[in-house]
Amino acid sequence: MSELREQLYRTPLKLSGYVSGRFTAPAGAEEIGVIDPATETRVATLLESFADEVDQAVRAARAAFDTGPWGRTTVAERQVALNAIHDAILDHADELAMLETINTGIPLTQTRGFHIPRAAQNFRFFGEYINQAGGEVFTQEPGLMSLVTYDPIGVCALIGPWNMPLGLTAMKIAGALAFGNTCVVKPSELTPLTVTRLFQIIEGLLPDGVMNLVNGRGQVTGTALVSHPDIDMVSFTGGTVTGAAILQSLAKGIKGSAMELGGKSANIVFADADFDQAIDAALMSSFMNNGQMCLAGSRIFVDRKISDRFIDSFSRRVKALKIGDPMVAGTEIGPMINQAQRERMERYAESGLGEGATLLAGGHRCANLNTGYFFEPTAMLAPGNDLAICQEEIFGPFAALQLFDDEDEVVAKANESDFGLVGYVWTDDLNRSMRVASGLRTGTVLVNTPIVRDLRTGFGGYKQSGLGREGAKGSQAMFTEMKTTIIAREPRKMPRMGMAAE
Repeated sequence: MSELREQLYRTPLKLSGYVSGRFTAPAGAEEIGVIDPATETRVATLLESFADEVDQAVRAARAAFDTGPWGRTTVAERQVALNAIHDAILDHADELAMLETINTGIPLTQTRGFHIPRAAQNFRFFGEYINQAGGEVFTQEPGLMSLVTYDPIGVCALIGPWNMPLGLTAMKIAGALAFGNTCVVKPSELTPLTVTRLFQIIEGLLPDGVMNLVNGRGQVTGTALVSHPDIDMVSFTGGTVTGAAILQSLAKGIKGSAMELGGKSANIVFADADFDQAIDAALMSSFMNNGQMCLAGSRIFVDRKISDRFIDSFSRRVKALKIGDPMVAGTEIGPMINQAQRERMERYAESGLGEGATLLAGGHRCANLNTGYFFEPTAMLAPGNDLAICQEEIFGPFAALQLFDDEDEVVAKANESDFGLVGYVWTDDLNRSMRVASGLRTGTVLVNTPIVRDLRTGFGGYKQSGLGREGAKGSQAMFTEMKTTIIAREPRKMPRMGMAAE
């Protein structure tokens, strides 16, 4: 057991909000336990931010935006701050990775190798991007010049998820700050450790009120935040049902919004694909991050011509995945985030069998792990695309395989979904890959590659997978208001109204 984990077990942290440059100490706050899902042990107590503390945080952000220096800083000044946050995260990378693993159950090799470096890179990237981003000038009309500029949108409510707490929340914070906004951040009450620690390690790097933190449950703290009249926009990553509820609330005040919601992504493997690469990628896109990813390619369509070989290899590899303590080197699958998520896995395994699917691997709690929310990585062969395991986001290590015979059929099946976040295509035929990519109704298509991200591109989805895009121009659209200024460069000829009186 790591020294940090032992310390948290002995003396759980007390977590609160952060308002106008100071951590809060709310009297009478509801106390919420924060659990290590691998051992079911409390590692922190969260002091929930009620409506009055949320109001204080929003007011601090509003004052910092309206009268503080941040909204009037130069690009160069914001770059310095963003790069300083990048460096601070990397200086604490080992600690942050361990906290993330203890809080989420995601293997340490993944949090240290990807989650935390990515969180830092978000700040470096946006610092570089704003140095290149600019407005536009149009001079098509004689005697007129039209300037298009991008103003900060104002006070941003940034609500992060529990499956990649620091990495995905940092994306929102970096984008909001880069374009001159202030913000109020709310992490998931399940996984607040790293986001709260971020506020500690960057103290003094930003003016008071620019970044504020509220902690608590969605129905309490989140509701107070998104309904606050001084919020200008909400950026939310999480479930589709919650996202829809937030949009209903925002409609009353005509607020800006960006939603990165659920997914049920198709992973299409044609017979001419590089077999070993396709198998490796199918496992990675289904089971990395304990399978708890919005972009999981867990709806796997296999060309019937290679189905026997693929199913045999995939099933053997799933059964061989190393399940256990996420802090231990070599662990590939950790626990589910909580008991409710493990029970969700069980229900879908039972549902799949009840609807005629064939169990290929897993499907049960781990018999040799009595403590922790562990569940066997699961694979099922589905007889059709209408099964619940093929249509509903499970958000766990659960792959549903189907067979197909031709290109048109598989594209149609891939699009038979309420979601449209990501699509994966494996083929050695360039023309086919372009046809299929064009036909898929998804925000991102990955051809012959597993999960990868270029921050210069936008990430988001069609249909119920969300609204807006994160990254580069997408984040610029999310966190700015476009302003058009039209200037006459010479006197304009115009009708002289009201001259009859003279």
